[in-house]
Amino acid sequence: MSDQLTIVLSADEALVLFEFFARFSESDEFSLRHNAEFIAFCRIAAQLERSVSEMFDADYREKLYAARDRVAEGYEGGAPGVISE
Repeated sequence: MSDQLTIVLSADEALVLFEFFARFSESDEFSLRHNAEFIAFCRIAAQLERSVSEMFDADYREKLYAARDRVAEGYEGGAPGVISE
């Protein structure tokens, strides 16, 4: 897999998701308020499904944990809405 992926959003999907993320960052509320939010997330998930092949690898869990560590590197404390596993 390359180091970067491109995800395509319509202007409407971007606006809907912008509002969701703004609401989440202000109140830690991770609940959907409109079907459009769910649909936009599903469209992103579908694009990721077509782009991420690691899910079929035998060492998927290890790759996932390593990716999480790299993405979160340098972030101090618990992020809003995160429930530790």
